[in-house]
Amino acid sequence: MRRTLHRVPRVAGLLVLQALVLWAVAGILPWIAVPSIGAALLVVVIIGVLQVALWSLIIRLLLPVAVLTFGLASLWLSAVVVRFAVYAVDGDIPGWGGAIAVAFALAASSMLAGPLFGLDGDARSLRIVRRRVRRLRDTHRTDVPGVILFEIDGLGEGVLREAIAAGHVPTIARWLEDGSHRIQPWECDLSSQTGASQAGLLLGSNDDMPGFRWYERDTGRLMVSNHPKDAAEIERRHSTGHGLLADGGTSRGNLVSGDAPRASATMSVVRDRARSRSGEFFAYFADAHGLLRSLALAVGDMAEEKVWARRQRRSGADHVDRGGVYPLIRAVITVLMRDINTATLMADIVEGVPVSYATYVGYDEVAHHSGIAEPDAFAVLRRHDKQLARLERAVALAPRPYHLVVLSDHGQTAGRPFRQRCGQTLEEVVRGAIERGRVAAPPPVPEAWGAVGAWLGELRAVESAGGRVVRRLTEGRAADDRVLVGPEREAAAEEAALERAAERPELLVLASGCLGLVYFPRATLRLTAEEIRRDQPGLLVTLAQHPEIGWLMVRTQEYGAVVLGAGGSHRLHDGHVEGEDPLAGYGEHAAAHLRRHDGFAHCPDILVNGRYDPATGEVAPFEEFMGSHGGLGGPQMQPFAVVPSAWSAAATPIVGCAAMHQRLRGWLRETTSGASPGRAAEGVGVPGR
Repeated sequence: MRRTLHRVPRVAGLLVLQALVLWAVAGILPWIAVPSIGAALLVVVIIGVLQVALWSLIIRLLLPVAVLTFGLASLWLSAVVVRFAVYAVDGDIPGWGGAIAVAFALAASSMLAGPLFGLDGDARSLRIVRRRVRRLRDTHRTDVPGVILFEIDGLGEGVLREAIAAGHVPTIARWLEDGSHRIQPWECDLSSQTGASQAGLLLGSNDDMPGFRWYERDTGRLMVSNHPKDAAEIERRHSTGHGLLADGGTSRGNLVSGDAPRASATMSVVRDRARSRSGEFFAYFADAHGLLRSLALAVGDMAEEKVWARRQRRSGADHVDRGGVYPLIRAVITVLMRDINTATLMADIVEGVPVSYATYVGYDEVAHHSGIAEPDAFAVLRRHDKQLARLERAVALAPRPYHLVVLSDHGQTAGRPFRQRCGQTLEEVVRGAIERGRVAAPPPVPEAWGAVGAWLGELRAVESAGGRVVRRLTEGRAADDRVLVGPEREAAAEEAALERAAERPELLVLASGCLGLVYFPRATLRLTAEEIRRDQPGLLVTLAQHPEIGWLMVRTQEYGAVVLGAGGSHRLHDGHVEGEDPLAGYGEHAAAHLRRHDGFAHCPDILVNGRYDPATGEVAPFEEFMGSHGGLGGPQMQPFAVVPSAWSAAATPIVGCAAMHQRLRGWLRETTSGASPGRAAEGVGVPGR
């Protein structure tokens, strides 16, 4: 009661400020009229009462529509409330433009002025959550710590250390300075990308995943890690039912679920209505002020992106296209999806969930377009760090203590795209090197597009008024329970053609960052180098001698897998090198990673890696990115984990995602048992050894 009375003056002050904002907006815009400051105050009070009384019911019915429109439907609902409140006070119904402007202005003023009045928006959201999970909190009350695994997609250990030194991540820096946490480096697998890494981290295996996309000769199927149907198949192949999150955990915004019984915005379980529930978004959408705050931040992010892109172009620095719908997609990922993830994690914490894993993809998306250590990439890291501070505040209200862990699944390596360096794409180089046949290269669909499309597709099966609206709006534009957006439509047509034997091309070229996968899809078995030379005599020599290609791997009849470069070769089975070692500079475990890759059933006929220059630290990616990952070379193979210092240290370097999975399992056992397994080498190994 005392706390409530203490809040009354602060709430009243914020209401007065919002009334002044409303009066100012009414004075500027012709579409809305408020006769006096007193009338404006009354309108603001009515808006607040209606939102408290009706918002939860409305959003429960129309939640899928709110998500489908990235919150714009919620802005429209807020405008409806504004129109009603103004009508109740003034007798006139304002125009839609004025009502939307008022709703947006009130949200922005609340966002900016709330902290000045000591009103924490997170506290309001957490009160909503606590009301929803009150019974669960009582049953989950325990002294055994829970664990929140906060993944920053694509952030390498080196960039993290640079961000710490420059003050971009003060929360993480504070943890390290006070000794509560330490940085644990590790090395991911080839292919160094989210699909393979998360399968390994969350399920314990990423065998036979040669790239972000790969071709399967036995079925004629093109597998794409961030398509719901394919992600579900990846999880089916690798899950034992005892993944990292199987014991009461939750999965938030990931590619695979880790066998979590509950998930939201998780690609592999979009089709599993028993586990994937869009209602988990309620913690975010139930708070009208919080949602409109995120929309205001999204608009600001789009404007900021335009400024950063213009600065990059004017500076004369290397850059890629950042126009079109990219600013919108960026805002959805870096603001809306970020805030939804944080809201669901705060709900998990307040409920007392034992372990949760969430992926924040904002840094990865921005670093792809701007570069791995550019100011706007660091700006995204600062905002990720603020989410950690928000989660810390939520822990104070949890029914159990929590360990907050920050980790990445892979890094990124800087470098100008292959096409900009040599004037051709990898597909065009291959086409120019063959004597006959069609070369196909389905357009690479960025991870961001897939994430957004699948997120929207999850809403199609929701049984509510909003779910029915979503199904009608996306009718004819959905496939495999995902909404086809942007370049996915063109890629889907090529994928369908590959499954029809008569339409298969002579060669298929796929790209995963700086890793290229070249298949002969008409062949039923992987071709050897000798067979490739007989069929297409100039192909291997053209690729091996190309100045922007570092090396290529093929299988030979006599020596097995061999890595070829412009000045030499490296036999993988015995390590014999002739001439210059093409793997020099690609990392201590490069040969081991390639031996493992060679053993995959769906390893391409030719595996190609863009040239990596250790002197500059740059790689040549086959996709249009300034920061890339997927292959070998530089920090793309060097992720990290910021873990509690009390957790046991690995006796030897952690190499491979399955090894890191075992370390995570060991750390979770330490947390639940209170006993450290010591410095055993469990979970530590090198692929292919």
